[in-house]
Amino acid sequence: MVAVTCWSGNALVARAFYDEIPPLGLSFWRWVLATGLLLPFVMRSIWRHRSALLAAGWRLPVLAACGIASYNSLLYSAAQSTEAINLTLVNTCLPLATFLGAGVLLGEWPLRRAWFGMAVAAAGLLYLISRGSWATFSSLSFKTGDLLMLAAVLIWALYTLLLRRWACFLPIPPLTLLGVLMLLGVPLILPFYLLELNRVGGFAATPGNLGAIAYTAVFASLIAYLAWNHGVKVLGAAKAAMTSYLMPVITAALGWLLLGEALQPFHWIGGALIFSGLLLATRPAFRQHD
Repeated sequence: MVAVTCWSGNALVARAFYDEIPPLGLSFWRWVLATGLLLPFVMRSIWRHRSALLAAGWRLPVLAACGIASYNSLLYSAAQSTEAINLTLVNTCLPLATFLGAGVLLGEWPLRRAWFGMAVAAAGLLYLISRGSWATFSSLSFKTGDLLMLAAVLIWALYTLLLRRWACFLPIPPLTLLGVLMLLGVPLILPFYLLELNRVGGFAATPGNLGAIAYTAVFASLIAYLAWNHGVKVLGAAKAAMTSYLMPVITAALGWLLLGEALQPFHWIGGALIFSGLLLATRPAFRQHD
């Protein structure tokens, strides 16, 4: 819940500042700031756990490429060329991809009740973002940004699954792991950021732009990633992915609290369906196959 709440704000920032901050510039400086804030607290721990980190080997760069470098860069790029409703629609693929991947890669096949819960939550999400009107869907058109968002969703599902699958290779504190992934992820973004900088230029260092980067660094990076990684460890990949359906509900609630936007009947109906689906999906245990 904490992670999804932080990422709801991240989606709002991405949409609000897409004209001000180029996507890879936002991704690069977000992670540079987050890394600079975290490193003083984890450098000693990284050194103490160097043997475990070396033993993890190639798995760490793969996790950094998926979770740090690729996902957010693709998300911010997608926000440049498609509507918010399309991004939310494509995001409904995340729990399904993670449910299937959890069975194939982890042997964690959800029970039928969990599948039914996911369907109920998906129905609530579709009702919410369509504002209870079929005409909203009939007027949708899909663009390049939608394909970028689909790629981002699949990469994030892979990150979540690999984080769970490789947990035994990563016997290190969560903050230490996050610091290492940041150190590996930032250099992976750098060459693409430099290409973007050469092509479209940078951004103005205004209070608004710097505040947007600060939010994404502290809340959408440090706090959200720590909460998500811990949630995957405790709940499992498929259950954790289900919480992504709460993002539009939390976004609507934030709009009500912070912007004074009224909550409409479709908000309540869609939110109720999503919460009901989550309860159905997360209560039963998974079958474990060794």
